[in-house]
Amino acid sequence: MKKLSIKPILLAFSFLLSTALTPSSVFAEESETGKEDTSFSAQVAFQISPMNQKITLVPGERYYGTFKVTNPATAQYSFAYKATAGPFTVDADYNPVYENNGDYNQIVDWTTIVNDSGVIAPNDTAIIEFYVDVPEDAPAGGQYVAITVASDPDYDPTAETGGIALHAKYAIAHLVYGEVAGETVRGGEVNNISVPSFLFSGDITGTATIKNTGNVHSDAIYTLKVLPLFSDEEFYTNEEDPYTNTILPSATRSTTLTWDGTPFAGIFHVIYNVEYEGVESKVDKYVIVCPLWLLFLILLALFLIIFKIIWGKKKEKK
Repeated sequence: MKKLSIKPILLAFSFLLSTALTPSSVFAEESETGKEDTSFSAQVAFQISPMNQKITLVPGERYYGTFKVTNPATAQYSFAYKATAGPFTVDADYNPVYENNGDYNQIVDWTTIVNDSGVIAPNDTAIIEFYVDVPEDAPAGGQYVAITVASDPDYDPTAETGGIALHAKYAIAHLVYGEVAGETVRGGEVNNISVPSFLFSGDITGTATIKNTGNVHSDAIYTLKVLPLFSDEEFYTNEEDPYTNTILPSATRSTTLTWDGTPFAGIFHVIYNVEYEGVESKVDKYVIVCPLWLLFLILLALFLIIFKIIWGKKKEKK
C-alpha cells in the first residue's frame, strides 16, 4: 500500500496559520453604549460648544455660565434660535431623557437664560449666558439641567432677499452637571466587567457595567491594552489617553471599549482596567480570535496527525 503523506497538507496549513496569526496594522477607537450623542446631523444648521460642562454650586450664591452656539460658514442663511432650560435624566439603558423632573433636577427652577433668543449669521457665533441662583437650603449633591437651543421654524431669513426658506426645527441640548457643595455621598460598584475568551469574528472588546450609589455624578476611567502572545510590544493601548465616562447618581451605565480592526485570527494578551471612585477592577486574560474556517483546518490537521500516528503504529505491529 502506498505510504500516506500529510507533509504537503501540514506545510500548507503552517503557512496559512502563520499568515493568519500575524496581526495587521490597525487603528483603535473607543466606543460605548449609552453615551450622549455629540454628533451633528448634516441638516442641522448650528453647533454647540462645549456639549456639556461640570459646575460647582454654593448654596445662597449665584453661578454664571456660558457656552457657544455657532452657525457654520457653509450655512446659506442666518438662523433664529430659542433657548430653554429643562430637566436632564437617563433611563434604564442610560439614554438621555429630557422630560421628567426629579430630585436631581431642581436646578431647572434655579436657572435663568440671559439671551434666550437671537439671530446668528453664517460663520458667526453667539455666546449663550445663563446664571443659577442656588437657594440657601439647596440639597447637597448632583443637580442636572439641559439648556436646549432650538432653531425657530417661523423665522424666514429670505423675507427681504427672496428665495425659499426651509421651515424646520432642530434642537441640540447643552448638558450642565451641577454639584451642590455640602455633604455629598460618593460610591458605586463595578459589575459584569468582561473580555471575551474566544471570538469567531469581530473586534476585541472590554465591557463593564457601573452603578452609581452616591448622590452626585462621578467619572469612571477605562483603559484597554492588547499585547502579542509572547511579547510586551503593544498592538494597542489607550493608557496615555484613557477614556472617561460620567455616571449620574442612582444610574447604571454600561461602557464598551473596542480595538477596531482586530486581525481576523490570533492569540492576544488583553488587559481591561476600570477605575471608579478610587477602586480598580481588572480583567487580564488571553483571547483567541479564530474564524470557523480556520478552526476547521486546525481540527482537520489534528485529525490527520492522529490518523498518521495510529496508522503508523498499526503498520509496525504487522
